[in-house]
Amino acid sequence: MKKQMNVRLMACAMAAAATVFTACKTSRTTTAAQHKDLPSFFKVGHRGTRGLMPENTIPAMYKGLETGSNTIEFDVHITKDGQVVVYHDASFTPSYTTMPDGKDIPAAERSKYTFYQMNYADIRRFIIGEKPYAAFPEQERLRSYAPLLGEMIDSVEHYTKKHNLPPAYYLLEVKSSEKTDGTEQPSPEEYMKIMMAVKQLKPLGHRLLIQSFDMRPLQVLHKTHPHIRLGFLTGDKNVTFEQNMQQIGFTPTFYNPHYQLVTPELIKKCHDKNMLIVPWTVQEPKEMKQLKAMGVDGIITDYPNRLEQAIK
Repeated sequence: MKKQMNVRLMACAMAAAATVFTACKTSRTTTAAQHKDLPSFFKVGHRGTRGLMPENTIPAMYKGLETGSNTIEFDVHITKDGQVVVYHDASFTPSYTTMPDGKDIPAAERSKYTFYQMNYADIRRFIIGEKPYAAFPEQERLRSYAPLLGEMIDSVEHYTKKHNLPPAYYLLEVKSSEKTDGTEQPSPEEYMKIMMAVKQLKPLGHRLLIQSFDMRPLQVLHKTHPHIRLGFLTGDKNVTFEQNMQQIGFTPTFYNPHYQLVTPELIKKCHDKNMLIVPWTVQEPKEMKQLKAMGVDGIITDYPNRLEQAIK
């Protein structure tokens, strides 16, 4: 009797799982139809391709596109003189950036090199990529720098045309936090005004996608630039999908969680709202395959080359 009951329970569980996966597949098809001008599956090179090239540099963007990305992801900050610079943290990271003379950045002095307190001419002199980066041993060593947003877009647009590559999609991440307004970035309204004034953004049209962990710049853009597709990033397992949606106050195009938060149920919730779900940051081919089979709309990875092989 107990064995029969266990068999029945297993059968019920498998049936329920099959129902959820079928629903996910159906909802994904419906959602994709709402976004016909976007890739059918986002292959996103995280910070260009952090696994293979110094992150957030122009060579990293090239490498990401060379190795299979249709979308390049990168981060931006505002400088003291009102420029938009591409870099992940709000100040130079000593683990992969060195002083203009090649010396290490003292960890205790890192706050001295906060971008919002520096002019871009001084920022550009710092060296990215010469120092070995233990976390990413496959990275190619080369001398580079933190580019301006407009310069990076111009370079990538020229590169794709020259090498007959498809036009790239740009997944721009706004780095900000309410706790650091005025010290690491301006207010969300001023930040978005400066950022959206970069002339190279407008010609990108539907290829420009903007995401952030901070809801505030997304809420500003939803009002000032309603045509731009926006994405909310989350890695907080203690806040539910429903709570995030209620707090943000509108339905963004993307809901991009840490990949360990992804379930068939979450995918269905996103697709039921015609939202795309593109998890981050997925490094292992096995997990890439599992997530794609589950029904996500793309994957953000430091290794686009692995993703290209995994989903073939």
